[in-house]
Amino acid sequence: MEFDFLEPLSEEFLNYVLGLSAQNLGSKIVLHTNEAIPDLSKIDIAIIGVLENRGDKSGNVDVDLDAIRKELYGMFPGNWNVTIGDLGNILPGNSKEDTFFALKKIASSLIKRKIVPLVIGGSQDLTYALYRGYDDLEQMVNLVSIDSRFDFGKENETISSDSFLTKIIIDEPNNLFNFCNIGYQTYYNSQEEIDLIEKLFFDAYRLGEVSNNISIAEPVFRDADVVSIDLNSVKSSDSGNFTVFNPNGFNGKEICTLSRYAGISDKVSSFGVFNHNNSKQEAVIIAQIFWYFIEGYHYRSNEYPFGSRENYLKYIVPLEEEDLVFYKSDKTDRWWIEIPFISKASNKLKKNTLLPCSYEEYLAACNQEMPERWWKAQRKNII
Repeated sequence: MEFDFLEPLSEEFLNYVLGLSAQNLGSKIVLHTNEAIPDLSKIDIAIIGVLENRGDKSGNVDVDLDAIRKELYGMFPGNWNVTIGDLGNILPGNSKEDTFFALKKIASSLIKRKIVPLVIGGSQDLTYALYRGYDDLEQMVNLVSIDSRFDFGKENETISSDSFLTKIIIDEPNNLFNFCNIGYQTYYNSQEEIDLIEKLFFDAYRLGEVSNNISIAEPVFRDADVVSIDLNSVKSSDSGNFTVFNPNGFNGKEICTLSRYAGISDKVSSFGVFNHNNSKQEAVIIAQIFWYFIEGYHYRSNEYPFGSRENYLKYIVPLEEEDLVFYKSDKTDRWWIEIPFISKASNKLKKNTLLPCSYEEYLAACNQEMPERWWKAQRKNII
């Protein structure tokens, strides 16, 4: 069974949890012990540690997640109606591929059960294993990476934390519908890489663009399946990471806001934080990132694609080329735009689909400006 790959939490850590007050978050989490694993039929979110760091080219092999767990479990929960289980850790396999296989199988099993895996890495190439966890679900996958780099590598390069995206794009089965980078810093990415993102009709938002108006990222998360955070996207003064010094990046408030957007998205079904350096300082921000994801999860509204759009307000905006159809939720005031199914073309999406968008994009369409994300989504759909 795939859950045999999981190592129970240590006795030392379990004793720490026993010492917490009944109000602490850790006292409300179901733990994987030597005696029992959490009942998966009763949990909504599963925390998984992955002690695999061989994809980190800095040579930092060891991964210690106790400090992160202690920070998270020592916090107080909100008024949440969410059941959380900690399934323990996946130990490094004989090879990275062994670890990837274990994470893929566990993630796939959890996602099928409608349980969201929260993965604490480890190096960010573990994102590849999370993505492969959707293979058995027979669906197209949207991946969002919060990262200062795109993480492209050479075609035959060994997969690592800064080259995994290439493997996701080229490996079969190719289930990737869209990739979106949030927070890239131009000087870390070649012009060829930036051009490739455009050529593939992927989305990318520069750090300054998101920092100036963080709400532009919300529709992106609403359309995501997998969210992967490279902790190096947070500036060192806020992350506490001075092993790899990052003078620029998201601040603590911004990365937690993005995490909350991911949590509140009805579609996000796996989430991970990677590329930390085992420091107690970083553990604080990582714990807060996870706290805000869980907070967002509590406020999920079960809207499209899971709820009906029958009661949504429908707006038709005529452009020169065609009519754009927008929908506005009567419950949350969030917006979507319809991607039409083209009957005579080879569509990746098998029916009319709604793409999350913003009110600003609706206003732009009213001024005869075609939304760029809609155009890219339509192009990807018929390629």
